[in-house]
Amino acid sequence: MLAYAGITAAHYALFIAAVILFLALDLGLFNRKAHRISFKEALGWTALWFSMAMAFAFFIVPAELPTGIEPHPRMAFLTGYVLELSLSMDNVFVIALIFTYFRVEHKYQHRVLFWGILGAIIMRGLMIGIGAAAVAKWEGILYLFGAFLLFTGIKMLFADNDEGVEPEGNILVKIARRIFPVHDQFEGERFTIVRDGKRMLTPMAIVLITVESTDVVFAVDSIPAIFSVTKDPFIVFTSNMFAILGLRSLYFVLAGAIEYFHYLKYGLALVLAFIGAKMLGQHWLEERFGAIPHWVALAVVAVIILISIIASIIHKLRAQGSNQDGSD
Repeated sequence: MLAYAGITAAHYALFIAAVILFLALDLGLFNRKAHRISFKEALGWTALWFSMAMAFAFFIVPAELPTGIEPHPRMAFLTGYVLELSLSMDNVFVIALIFTYFRVEHKYQHRVLFWGILGAIIMRGLMIGIGAAAVAKWEGILYLFGAFLLFTGIKMLFADNDEGVEPEGNILVKIARRIFPVHDQFEGERFTIVRDGKRMLTPMAIVLITVESTDVVFAVDSIPAIFSVTKDPFIVFTSNMFAILGLRSLYFVLAGAIEYFHYLKYGLALVLAFIGAKMLGQHWLEERFGAIPHWVALAVVAVIILISIIASIIHKLRAQGSNQDGSD
């Protein structure tokens, strides 16, 4: 898998070490004390992570790879990054619902998200490694990925818009409750406490487990999707990690504006359906039209998301106008 594009284990090790360093600075220096993350602060962190992703794309990712397997790796990275970041937006809103369900104080949400992102990095890294190995051994699995994404996208389009959160039905939460007793009250930002000589989980730990399991569900969609952009495991891994790293700050930017994204779910469903159809028809399209540039997929995803956001804002403004007219 590492020889796919002349990438060695050292490249992965350096990238992972840089990620760990930035996360350590985040938690240990900039956010050592629990506090409420303001919109301005979150926007600044979002801009920082985005700038780092762009710097990585244009100064670290090579213009061409030695093997020629991926002729435009920079565009592949950018497309994969935008795709993963777009699909992560739905995850943001589900996390907001989880915090609301458990009534997690705003000042403690950053700490939960930090450990949630760290767990997501580990889990997604493993899933990407498995996926890359499977694609390298049998490229036909991409058709299965495509069919799955197309089915998921269509299902999202017509599914009942039920956004309830039911952590008690989560299998990982059930396992945790069987293994450890759970305290009935929050203890600040602590995940465990000792009572009468017995180690107990706090409700904050249940929140973290719920957030982690939610990311696994979303990764099942997003990771197959990125293999439609590139089969190079290093580009898949790095673009996915940058999107995940920006998810925490993106949450604090978008969480307060959930009501303005009424149609985003349908936009993301169309993105999944488009990516799935693209994967299924890739061979047929290339035979008739030649290789399809990465920017085409990037443009389609961006347009779908933009239209869904604009439609959502218009819907919200009209609803506000109707309410004002009704109150007059």
